[in-house]
Amino acid sequence: MTKPRYSPRLGVDIRIKPDVKLEPAVKVRPCAVAGCREEGAFRVPKSREALSTYIWLCLAHARAHNEKWDYFAGMSEAEIERFRNEAIVGHRPTWPLGKRAAGLPGGRGNYHVEDGYAVFAETEVNPAPRRPQRVLTRLQRQAFDVLNLDCSATLNEIKARYKELVKRFHPDANGGDRGAEER
Repeated sequence: MTKPRYSPRLGVDIRIKPDVKLEPAVKVRPCAVAGCREEGAFRVPKSREALSTYIWLCLAHARAHNEKWDYFAGMSEAEIERFRNEAIVGHRPTWPLGKRAAGLPGGRGNYHVEDGYAVFAETEVNPAPRRPQRVLTRLQRQAFDVLNLDCSATLNEIKARYKELVKRFHPDANGGDRGAEER
């Protein structure tokens, strides 16, 4: 009994694994060197400028090509050094860390977003740098109240205010009056 021959309805074979008979024969490439009759089984780049275009050579000619090949031929020492440094990052552009975000608000990118509903209307383009907010305990807030200072005061401001109050309320400066000592 013979197997019925498959013929697709629309004339296109959409089977995942078509018959082995339908596979094309392997193409044999000749060696690209004139006068050579060997099979060109090895691909080599044409030149340094055209690394993605290849020629096919036989084993003997591929070995000879590789022995003569010098990628850096015709390059100066500075060009070779630049190539080596760029090869470290795969010849992709790089920037020093933290250099490009200095002028941007909060370190974020300026993406030129149209804000039709004024959601971001309060944000400034280049806001002045702010000190990070401290998290103060209850006792620290009371100390700032006693010194009559804002919670964002610097260490030098705190020291100056403390010295001023010590000079004003010290018993020796008040003629021995201990009433001002509590302050």
